[in-house]
Amino acid sequence: MEQRRRRELALVVLGVVLHSLYMLSIFDIYFKSPIVSGMNPEPLGIKPPANRVVLFIADGMRADKFFERDRDGQPRAPFLHNIMHNKGRWGLSHARPPTESRPGHVAIIAGFYEDPSAVTKGWKANPVEFDSVFNRSRHTVAFGSPDIVPIFCSALPHTYTDSYSTEFEDFATDASFLDEWAFDRLERFLKESQSDPKIQKDIKDDGLIIFLHLLGCDTNGHAHRPYSDIYLNNINLVDRGIESTVKLIEEYFPDGKTAYVFTSDHGMSNKGSHGDGDPQNTETPIVVWGSGVRGPEMASPEDDVDDGLLFVDQHRHHENTPASWGLKHIERTDINQGDIAPLMSTLLGLPCPLNSVGTLPVEFLALDKRDQARAMFGNAKQVLDQVLRKSQLKQATSLFFKPFMPLVEYESMLASIDQLVSSGQFESALESAQELIKVALEGLHYFQTYDWLFLMSTVIMGYLGWMVYVFLHILETYTKFPLYSHRKAQRVTGRESGKRMVRLSGGLLMGACSLLLLFERAPPLYHAYLGLAMFFWTEIFAHFRLLQNVGSVIQTTKFSWFQQVIITSVISFIVLELLVASFFIREVYTGIFSVAGVVGAVVVSCNMRDLSMVPAFVWASCWFLSAFTMMPTQIADNTALVVGSGILVVMVASIGRWLDYINASDPYWKLKFCTTASKLDKSWLLLCIQVLLVLASSGMVWVTTSYRAQKKGLPFIHQAINWFLAGFSMLLPLKSPRGILPRLLSIFLGFAPLFLLLSIGYEALFYTALELVLFSWILVESAICHSVVPSSSPKWERLNSNYLPESTGRQSSNSALCSIELHHTRVALCFLVLINVAFFGTGNMASVASFEISSVYRFITIFDPFIMGALLLCKIFVPFILVTCAFSAVTRILELPRLGCYFVVLLLSDVMTIHFFFLVKNTGSWMDIGQSISHFGIMSAQVVFVLILFALSSVFTHDLDLLSSEQRSSLARLQTSNDHKYH
Repeated sequence: MEQRRRRELALVVLGVVLHSLYMLSIFDIYFKSPIVSGMNPEPLGIKPPANRVVLFIADGMRADKFFERDRDGQPRAPFLHNIMHNKGRWGLSHARPPTESRPGHVAIIAGFYEDPSAVTKGWKANPVEFDSVFNRSRHTVAFGSPDIVPIFCSALPHTYTDSYSTEFEDFATDASFLDEWAFDRLERFLKESQSDPKIQKDIKDDGLIIFLHLLGCDTNGHAHRPYSDIYLNNINLVDRGIESTVKLIEEYFPDGKTAYVFTSDHGMSNKGSHGDGDPQNTETPIVVWGSGVRGPEMASPEDDVDDGLLFVDQHRHHENTPASWGLKHIERTDINQGDIAPLMSTLLGLPCPLNSVGTLPVEFLALDKRDQARAMFGNAKQVLDQVLRKSQLKQATSLFFKPFMPLVEYESMLASIDQLVSSGQFESALESAQELIKVALEGLHYFQTYDWLFLMSTVIMGYLGWMVYVFLHILETYTKFPLYSHRKAQRVTGRESGKRMVRLSGGLLMGACSLLLLFERAPPLYHAYLGLAMFFWTEIFAHFRLLQNVGSVIQTTKFSWFQQVIITSVISFIVLELLVASFFIREVYTGIFSVAGVVGAVVVSCNMRDLSMVPAFVWASCWFLSAFTMMPTQIADNTALVVGSGILVVMVASIGRWLDYINASDPYWKLKFCTTASKLDKSWLLLCIQVLLVLASSGMVWVTTSYRAQKKGLPFIHQAINWFLAGFSMLLPLKSPRGILPRLLSIFLGFAPLFLLLSIGYEALFYTALELVLFSWILVESAICHSVVPSSSPKWERLNSNYLPESTGRQSSNSALCSIELHHTRVALCFLVLINVAFFGTGNMASVASFEISSVYRFITIFDPFIMGALLLCKIFVPFILVTCAFSAVTRILELPRLGCYFVVLLLSDVMTIHFFFLVKNTGSWMDIGQSISHFGIMSAQVVFVLILFALSSVFTHDLDLLSSEQRSSLARLQTSNDHKYH
């Protein structure tokens, strides 16, 4: 027994390590930093069109809300609309997901699309330092949010910066004052500079960048939605602030050599979020005017002709301009967000940032053809330098290097463009430089995914080896499958002389492969990926005689067993594929639970004829839950529904405890529901306390929402009350009665306050619907468990004898538990369905934009990403805990080994994990790539966290009081006797 425990502990640890490491493999395959160092700046060779650039970034400003007119038919941003009509160029800047503040600013200021490893630092710090237009400038003046300005300026000695406190970012108020702060801070800085000769000299130099980060629209969009008056008025405030700032700068710098760029880092969805590839998030405005910028031109019919090209967000070129914008007659120039950095660099005559992948939008520039060609040529050489540097680094560490063939003759390509510029063929030089940039970007992608085939193959082999190894462990430990030799009454693996030789050979092969990786200077994780895969397959082959014995047993097995295996496998595969599909189509769960309601009702009615209302309850609860995955993922605020859900929670729990009380002494109830009589003193007092906590939480939902509606800050005392209600209520189930029904109802009540306080709409009702389905699942499993008339022999012996040849009668390692049988796969499948519907029931959690940040405002309103993120995770974990507690109850009812069921769940989950690994994309839109990676990450994390959920749920369910097998047999005989008397 002790040896088995140590082996299973090692297996669990290996499982956690494997899934954690292979989840990290996605970062090596797709999230490798695109930043490479060692290049030299490429001068543009042109006279600077401007001495300074003023960059306005209105964080979270949606393009359509900015361009469209208000109810009176007037522009929301009259000053900038006047610029578009009379002075500058305008269009859409297309952002690439993730549409978050930091990635958007990195694309605008540094010209490349976010270093993905920054996600590990919450988009705050720079895991790898990168070049930007601020680095290239002589001096930079920057004012704005403490979340953005320090990222780009804190390490630069030639900057003048300032940020407000993070406490200013209060979601409970109108945040437009944040923009006023930035405008006022710049005005104060310019006035103060007049009395400081050093500052005045620095900012009077050429190559100056002034950056104002305007956070108001983003904060107001999150808190009040982008269609609210607060958000729309904020757009007008930004416009007025820019107008006054431009006037101030023109007076301070009267040389007329200032260029202005106005844009946004990302948009905002209707539900007040961003992050995905929806056009509302990726399409942002851009307006450019001033020194070196072309003026407006009349639109032509050719502007609406689709050329088949796509922007980085996979939206097509030459989209039609809506008539409501009032700009249809003016030529529109759309660009990629990463193109803004080369544009600002060219306006200042500076080299492009070293890691920029943007293409210079010459349509914005008032330059002659010669300077356009030179600037584009410098841009092309800057992008090419990155490819050459990556090729050099990869060749130095690869024994079998494969170059990027289209750029093998890059020197002749450069010489050809240089010759075109020298000979005055500027149009041809411009086109050739643009084509070179296109090919160089393909080369960057080639070297970015150079190790893709090796890593993908290694990870797949590792997963398959793990699954085979776990499957053999389940067969050997938790089933009555005859893995003993028929000639020798002992395990074939007990004395295997060849095992040592197989392990030695596997170790030598592993060492040789690691040595090869060492020569190629592969990262340490590459050794871990390959080592894990080879370890599991070595262990599998070390048990080759056991595999031979399994094969020989299968050959002599009855055909009826094969039929059951095939049917179970097909059903399992269909269910798992439906779960995979549910990551893309939530409505799959509507179909699953519509069918489950009918099947569950039939099963219960066939085995529990004395309780006619139970089948109706099972059917109704499943159909009730099935409606939620038809609801929109954009959850609308509905305080009355949240409060009503709290009252429904109290009603369900009270009815459940009343039923348990009135049937406590009924032997039928004990048999069917596997519960014990509830004590009437402390347990009822505890119930009353929990009910009061739920009602108090519902009241606090109403109170705190009223404060938000009045645009008041949430008082600290209210926040403290909410924290107390959520925390204290979760501890009370530990003191609840030990019967299944009272304990689960207590857990249901215990986590309700936290979930209600984190709810804003219909998801509060989902909490009760999920719990009703979990009770239905317990009822169905109880009916199946007690449908077999007890006999003197254990149930598994009678069932296994139907399809196994000459069962050896191997004794269970734990006599109190039954072995896992083929039909018990349904328990693991039900658990996977329920744990996934708990995840996707009220939204698509695979998308960053699905997290409703307003859910946390009852606990905290001052922006804090870690506390807010922790609260959102708690909201997700609450349904998980309910499902896992119900799963623990089911395993106790069926007398199944809980750890063995965990391994079955793990095995089935990994089928989905491998499927998602194959669905990971490295081509197409970043939205598709990011979504496929997040799906794989969610499944990998779900597999790892199932063990944590089991540990958490065991705190509440480890002491469940169940009837013993003898008591059940006695009650069953009594029921049978009474049934005969009745008939």
